[in-house]
Amino acid sequence: MFASTRPTVRRRALAASGTAAALALTLAACGSSNNDSSSMPGMDHGAKPSASASATASPSMGDMPGMDHMAAGNGLSDTKDGYRLTSTDTTLMAGMPAAYRFTVTGPDDKPGTAFALDQTKRMHFYAIRSDLTGFQHIHPTMAADGTWTANLSALDPGSWRLFASFTPDSGAGKGTAFVLSRTVTIPGTATKTPLPAAAKTAEVDGYTVTVKGEPMAGMEHPLTVTVTKDGKPVTDLQPYLDTYAHLTAFHESDTAFAHLHPTTKVNGDHGGPELSFNAELPTSGNWRLFLQFKTGGKLHTAALTLNVG
Repeated sequence: MFASTRPTVRRRALAASGTAAALALTLAACGSSNNDSSSMPGMDHGAKPSASASATASPSMGDMPGMDHMAAGNGLSDTKDGYRLTSTDTTLMAGMPAAYRFTVTGPDDKPGTAFALDQTKRMHFYAIRSDLTGFQHIHPTMAADGTWTANLSALDPGSWRLFASFTPDSGAGKGTAFVLSRTVTIPGTATKTPLPAAAKTAEVDGYTVTVKGEPMAGMEHPLTVTVTKDGKPVTDLQPYLDTYAHLTAFHESDTAFAHLHPTTKVNGDHGGPELSFNAELPTSGNWRLFLQFKTGGKLHTAALTLNVG
């Protein structure tokens, strides 16, 4: 376990210009470890599972859903402040489920075993292919020695980035949210899927998701998501990881990770049709957004491209 210290959560200062330092966004609900991920519509610009994504969420806005564990950074490193994401897996088999094993070592170089709950989970794990297809969001299981196992759905050939999002519950980083990542290669002939054009709406499982807002790089902007079905407002969204929706974003050029922070509080099984988020996307360009929400006990994942100026 990491040695005990006082929490060091801090809110990163926002940069005023479009070249501001990377600031991850946190939305309140992270996918489920077993069947909450890749086989849902809209997941590879509409379809298949991809492995890997890392993110750091930065602390902020205490009593909003999921707002106490935001991590700073873009998640593109396997090391931060003495914490390291380690794994012996550099390749995984194509076209079949894979168990990705990893550990998180602390400043003392020992595998950590004490992690705080964040949106009901001690570890959130994401996978995305380099063309932003195959999104997966799962919750790994940890063995007594600190080894985590993330059960990934079948992966297409190509380069994938795998992200681990966590908050140590002891040691020098206690209370600080981290997002670290590593890449893996899936052997075979990789076919790149072009990124869909920027759009304000997406369809999934008969639902229409509409995004309203004009985020600017490096600045906080409100973002509103509306969910409808057959032209009618949806008002039966169920809580999912202590929120009504989980929103994750990846940047087109480098797969940088961002979590969009939800501000809509949960009140029973009747969420919707509007959900509010605080968006702080660090860089301009195209971002691929993945919105996860639950109705009737089923998790839906909608994907769309958002252009940030």
